[in-house]
Amino acid sequence: MDATWDLVALGEALVEFNQTQPSQPQYLQGFGGDTSNASIAAARAGARVAYLSRLGADTFGDALAGLWAREGVDSSCVERDAQHPTGLYFVTHSPQGHAFSYLRAGSAASCMTPQWLQAQAAGVLQHSRVLLVTGISLAISADACDTTLEAMRLARAAGAQVAFDPNLRLKLWPLERARACIAHAVSLCDIFLPGVDDMEALEGLSQPEAIADWGHARGARLVLVKLGREGVLLSERGGLRQRVPGRVVQAVDATGAGDCFDGNFLARLALSDDPLVAVQYANIAASMAVQGFGAVTPLPTGAEVRATLFG
Repeated sequence: MDATWDLVALGEALVEFNQTQPSQPQYLQGFGGDTSNASIAAARAGARVAYLSRLGADTFGDALAGLWAREGVDSSCVERDAQHPTGLYFVTHSPQGHAFSYLRAGSAASCMTPQWLQAQAAGVLQHSRVLLVTGISLAISADACDTTLEAMRLARAAGAQVAFDPNLRLKLWPLERARACIAHAVSLCDIFLPGVDDMEALEGLSQPEAIADWGHARGARLVLVKLGREGVLLSERGGLRQRVPGRVVQAVDATGAGDCFDGNFLARLALSDDPLVAVQYANIAASMAVQGFGAVTPLPTGAEVRATLFG
């Protein structure tokens, strides 16, 4: 496929305020949004990346547009909306882990529609190797859900691979709707990128092999079950099934680790790496990202990952 873009991602980007000291009201301003994080990770890995979304016509939207420009992520199809704001979120930390608080109701991204997609970005989807979408975009509004599913259909019709991460957030929608929409999205994807915690909450599945079987049964050719510090299970339908161990590091902030993995894996896959090699690369990248605060700042460059991988 003669593609302009190695990776195109669709979703909601947000401005992040991340607590830097447990129990202290001190926050570091950064950026977030799962598909935006993954897009930047992929661009730092050397991929040609475009992002599809909507932003408020506000200071926070300006900041995100500036971020993508600095990172080499094409945002020419991101629409600005004077009537709806850019979303925000706060990350707090405790011995029990990190927690998210969102100010995203009625955001510009939640107002995306299939008609907007057709008018703004159908051509981008027709010239991409891989499309990445997640369950968050299915959850933030009914229109955003329809838009995400339409993007998956358009990308597949154009011959691109479609990657889907369920990234379950039950604060955004009821479990029964999440279960139905996510199962449908898996039927439209080629690459399924679940975490164990998400699938246990969604379907009561805790064994990685059972999760892989569930994804294959619903249509995914490739399933990567993310196991946190224990690594990843890579499963190809009718082929390879292998656990790739994680890399032990001193983690300070796991925010965006799964997004970093997704972006690096899909970048390397689009750049013709074997899936197993791409997993090993993405594992290293994710282990580096959790050693700094925030979803974007700690994302490693390709040179940094290669130095660790081959050093």
